[in-house]
Amino acid sequence: MVWWEWLAILAAGVAAGGINALVGSGTLVTFSTLVALGVPPLTANVTNTVGLVAGSVASSVGYRQELSAQKPRMIRLVPASIAGGLTGAGLLLVLPESAFDTIVPVLIGLGVVLVAIQPMVARKLSLPHDPHALGGPVAWIAVFLIGIYGGYFGAAQGVLLIAVLGALVDAHLQRVNALKNVLAAAVNAVAAAVFIVLAPVDWPIALVLITGSTLGGFLGAHYGRRLPDIALRIFIIVVGLVALVVLVS
Repeated sequence: MVWWEWLAILAAGVAAGGINALVGSGTLVTFSTLVALGVPPLTANVTNTVGLVAGSVASSVGYRQELSAQKPRMIRLVPASIAGGLTGAGLLLVLPESAFDTIVPVLIGLGVVLVAIQPMVARKLSLPHDPHALGGPVAWIAVFLIGIYGGYFGAAQGVLLIAVLGALVDAHLQRVNALKNVLAAAVNAVAAAVFIVLAPVDWPIALVLITGSTLGGFLGAHYGRRLPDIALRIFIIVVGLVALVVLVS
């Protein structure tokens, strides 16, 4: 690769880290960039997962204030993400890529709708706004299933997590977004561990993505946590719709 291609990968990593901190779907930026630069799709997918883990961790650190009251919830839900991420990574290595082609746009579309109507759903269900509320078995199962999707590919994983957590756990969007970052980081970390051992990671590209996504994760968390809920909700919906259009086009 020439210098400008490495710069493009770095810029894509920064953008993906920032987008993931706010909502998710950063995978679409980096995966598309790598494929456009001639990286084989499977290698691009696994390298992308490895490269974006650091960004997820950085965004979680940036949201540490919103996470301070959520330790019991994280203890409950992180294992679901880990189990889902391991399952999804395994499926990526054994299933044809076409297996999820139909269901992924449906999931993202549903996630966008749920994010849009989440305040109304929360009121109808009379959900508590208690920051210590853990969420029930339905939340655990939903996080596990989203973890499978995230370990397999992960585009708009954040949209789905925010939609589900907002409806089933807590209606305060910034707190939900902080929890989403932790759960996505868990999924990405275990999937990356599987790929490092069993899949063809392009390490020079991965290291550039790690650098870019870390910077983007900190920046996204720094500015994102200052957004009012309505602005963050609109951003999530817009990004989710863009992801949907990209995946079905």
